[in-house]
Amino acid sequence: MQSKKVDWIIYLVATTFFMETLDSTVITTALPQMASDFGVSPVDVGIGITAYLLTLATCIPISGWVADRFGSKKVFILAIVLFTFASILCGLSENLTFFTCARILQGVGGALMVPVGRAIVLQNTQKDGLIRAISLITWPGLVGPVVGPAIGGFLTTYATWHWIFFINIPIGIIGIIFSFILLEEKKEKIRKPFDIYGFLLTGVALSSIIYAIELTRHIKDSQLEILGFMVLGVISGCCSIKHMKKSPHPMIDLSLLKIPTFTTTLWAGLFFRIAIATVPFLIPLFLQIGLGMDPFKAGLIVLSIFLGNLAMKTVTTPLLNKYGFKLVMMVNGAMIIVTFLLSACINENMQIGLIVVILFCGGLTRSLQFTSINTLSLADIPKEKISSGSSVSSTAMQLSMALGIAIGSLTLTLVSLMHSGNIETPSVSDFRLALVFIAIFPIIGMIILNKLDSNAGISIRKLK
Repeated sequence: MQSKKVDWIIYLVATTFFMETLDSTVITTALPQMASDFGVSPVDVGIGITAYLLTLATCIPISGWVADRFGSKKVFILAIVLFTFASILCGLSENLTFFTCARILQGVGGALMVPVGRAIVLQNTQKDGLIRAISLITWPGLVGPVVGPAIGGFLTTYATWHWIFFINIPIGIIGIIFSFILLEEKKEKIRKPFDIYGFLLTGVALSSIIYAIELTRHIKDSQLEILGFMVLGVISGCCSIKHMKKSPHPMIDLSLLKIPTFTTTLWAGLFFRIAIATVPFLIPLFLQIGLGMDPFKAGLIVLSIFLGNLAMKTVTTPLLNKYGFKLVMMVNGAMIIVTFLLSACINENMQIGLIVVILFCGGLTRSLQFTSINTLSLADIPKEKISSGSSVSSTAMQLSMALGIAIGSLTLTLVSLMHSGNIETPSVSDFRLALVFIAIFPIIGMIILNKLDSNAGISIRKLK
């Protein structure tokens, strides 16, 4: 396939990814206005976020089978149609029940759009272009959670919350048109039966765990529920693994775990993503509650993380090609730890410019680690298992990002309770201690990454 056409496919998939990740956080700043229109409390509207995340967790694992069975082009276009249509319904919602149902439908579209889109990019990209391709489609996952609240706040302030969803309409229409033009139909010649038991067990496991994670935001009143759903999730997960080891046609191909680069980056990525996902949650709160900034000023400062993400894109591929994945990820992992510790040094007397520099450097390291892990995880997967590999990788990513937000919230709550005794308005010291604690996660990630061979990923590097 011509390189220009491949580039257009990459841009197409990256754009749909941005649309999906944006909608996971964009409504956070609009909750009060939405609650007023629906006649409920802002906490109640939070079910829109939870329903979306639960649907993603439940449906992502089946995306590989659906794409292989019906064709990646058809499924990808259907996913964009569902997501766009559901966005219209969300914008037209007049009550919480209708809105929640629309968010579930939107989650189905997003669950198919992300892993199938990644699989399409991998199927159309040569090995030596994989680093660049993954680099381009990774940035939406980094940028969406950072700019989502800012975009949501702007639209809610200067228009209405409905436009948070209506902005997806032109993006979706353009995506559908370009999908018809650019994509070629690909599906497996051998049709595998649907693993209904694997789907049910995995769905219960992932949705229970993510729901328990979501409940940690209200840990004072939900300890028994959290424990119950977590136990249910773990038991269902163990049963699903046992089932898929015996099944001739499992929903998730566990043979992928025999690939060293895939397994190592899967586990290391879990800890790095947990740490990285806490940043868009903790830093805005730190600036507003801890340092007393208004939401608009805090949002502008947080955008420096986004600028760091973009700046790193120009040098990610040359760095990985020249120095290799293991060395880059180990050095960058250490830098991630440093940026967390520097963030923990922020206080009321620090110059705004220095805060911006610290967050910008954090954005640089987030981007490089995300791209490196995402690329290496899929580097050694055979073409015929790309769909399955993409589904597993996307599921792990969704789970770790949800864990990150929950762990960030839980850490801040516990630190505030033990340190200052006030969980409603954490102090500057509470935020600083929470950031120091979160730095433990990338340390664990580095220990796991150290198991990699020094030549890991050499097949996709351009060596001079």
